[in-house]
Amino acid sequence: MPVQVGGLPYFTNNEVSEELSVSRQTLWRWREKGRIPPGVRYRTRQVLFTAEEVAAIRNYANKLVPIEFGGGTRQLGLFGRARSEEGA
Repeated sequence: MPVQVGGLPYFTNNEVSEELSVSRQTLWRWREKGRIPPGVRYRTRQVLFTAEEVAAIRNYANKLVPIEFGGGTRQLGLFGRARSEEGA
């Protein structure tokens, strides 16, 4: 249930994370990196978002990005040396 501040509804960090099925820590990282709106502080502790900010967060959380092949990234590099380096 949104918090009413000045007659306007604001949504808590917990409400947004539950709605989108992401952790509060994920929301915090997205906020820190500027990927989603920062929201506002309420009573010095609670992070609140407007309905418009929640819509922007929802759009970011549900964004689909095409996979690019041959773009120079090596997934195997995440797990150690790439196969091309193993034979060298």
